[in-house]
Amino acid sequence: MTAALTTPAAPRQKSRAWAKLKRSRAALVGLIIVAFFVIVAALAPVLPIDDPLQTSWTAIRKAPSAEHLMGTDDIGRDVLSRMIWGAQASLMAGVISVIIAVVLGLPIGLIAGYFGGWVDMVISRFTDALLAMPFLILAIALAAFLGPSLTNAMIAIGISAMPVFIRLTRGQVLAVKTEDYVEGARSIGLGHLDIMTRYILPNIIPPIIVQATLTVATAIIAEASLSFLGLGQQAPAPSWGSMLNVAKNFLGQAPWMAMYPGAAIFLVVIGFNILGDGLRDALDPRES
Repeated sequence: MTAALTTPAAPRQKSRAWAKLKRSRAALVGLIIVAFFVIVAALAPVLPIDDPLQTSWTAIRKAPSAEHLMGTDDIGRDVLSRMIWGAQASLMAGVISVIIAVVLGLPIGLIAGYFGGWVDMVISRFTDALLAMPFLILAIALAAFLGPSLTNAMIAIGISAMPVFIRLTRGQVLAVKTEDYVEGARSIGLGHLDIMTRYILPNIIPPIIVQATLTVATAIIAEASLSFLGLGQQAPAPSWGSMLNVAKNFLGQAPWMAMYPGAAIFLVVIGFNILGDGLRDALDPRES
């Protein structure tokens, strides 16, 4: 009986989504950009580059050259090596922040949408209160309260992004819980937990994935902003935001110090955004 209540075959849906994703040139470009930065960050420990923390008082603010392809910073550290190691911090902050937001927001939204009533009302008012505060202002306030560090910055960004996933999950659950297969599962006596995890949750995952991909881009900008303000990655460890914080004092003498981390943030954010748009089209069953 329960087998008859299962939703459409997942493998066929995945293959159809992948086929639609491959047809989108913009989405593939976004995937290539994101994959490039992820691979570079993952290979940072084995790449033949200088120590990102090594200083040289004879190579202070040297312009890009064969020896230092992206130049050096204010205390003679190689910008290229700091860019590569900084990619680890920036990408990790974006991904882990979104994981925190999803882990916290998805179950709360699931409970609100499924049970409704006073539970939904309390959760919705709490979510509205958080959404009333600008995302970045809330993240700055939480990071300042928790203390300056990359870990605290990720926690602050994750909590700040959580309301978006609560509201999205709640809306998706409200749409799915009235479907025939959910009513059928309820009619044969399945418990609330079984219905939520086996019949509702699998069918609301696609929009959650799309929103998570788009939110990674927002989280990377937020981490760069917190590091720029001194609330994220702490010196001397590199991150793109902290590199911009130092570079702002030398825009006239050494513009390359700001140019490269700024371009990296721009590219990776564009990559995640267009990848998210492609995933939205690929995972939308209404799109042919």
